[in-house]
Amino acid sequence: MKPLVDRTLATISPAGEENVPVEVGAPDYREGSICESWDVPGVHAVDAPEALTSIARPDCDAVIWQRAPLASFQTWIDTLAPEKLPAARLILRPAQVHAAVQQCCDLAGTPDDAERARLVDDVTALAHVFADSMGVPFVRVRLDVVTGNACSKFHTDAVRARLICTYRGTGTQVGRLGADAARGTEPEDVRTVPTSAPMILRGTLWPSTHTTRLLHRSPPIKGTGETRLLLVLDPVEDTFAEIDHTRH
Repeated sequence: MKPLVDRTLATISPAGEENVPVEVGAPDYREGSICESWDVPGVHAVDAPEALTSIARPDCDAVIWQRAPLASFQTWIDTLAPEKLPAARLILRPAQVHAAVQQCCDLAGTPDDAERARLVDDVTALAHVFADSMGVPFVRVRLDVVTGNACSKFHTDAVRARLICTYRGTGTQVGRLGADAARGTEPEDVRTVPTSAPMILRGTLWPSTHTTRLLHRSPPIKGTGETRLLLVLDPVEDTFAEIDHTRH
C-alpha cells in the first residue's frame, strides 16, 4: 500500500514555502531553521531525516535531527486547550498511522485545520522513517499528554531503540554518565532536546556489546502548569509477541 504521505516529511519544519512538504530524500530548509548544534559525545546531530539511520553506527548512542518548527505551528499547538491534544497508544504498520492519528484528533476534538494536518503528517512521516531505520514492519505509537513528572529518574529504556519528539512543552533531558560513574548516579552535562526535534536513543536491547552511557528522563514539570505533547515510537517485530508480553 502506498503511504498516505507519499514518503514526505510534513511541514512543521520550514521548507522553502510554508505549505510545501519536504521530501525525505531531499530536504531544503530555509536559513535559520536548524537548532543549535550538539557536542555531546555519542550523540550524532543531523540535518536531514534520512540521516537518522546514523543510530546504527558503532559510535552512536543517539541521533538528533536538528530542526525548528514553523512559528505558526508552534503557536497553534502551544495554545490548544490540553483536552484538545490527541492521545494514543497503538501498534500499527506505518501505512496505518495517518488514519489512526486523524481518528485520535477527532476523538480529542482537535481543530481540523492546516496545523492539525501538519501534526498528523509529521507523526506519520516519522513513523515511516523510524520503521525504515529499524527494519521493522510495525511501530508502537504513543502520543502522551503529560502534565506531571512522567519519568523523573534518568534511565535507559528496555527497548532496542526509541524515537522521542516533544511537540509541545519542554523537551526530554539527556546526559552522559562519566567514565567511572556507577549506574543510578546523576549524569553529567545534562541537555534539553529542543521542542519538535526528533531524537532516536539506543535502549538496553540494542544488539551490541557496547553499553550506552547516555541516559534520559522527562523534564520535571509537576506544579508548573505546563502541558507537554510527546510522541514516542518503538520498533515492533512481531505483534503477537507484543500482545503476549503485555499480558504478563
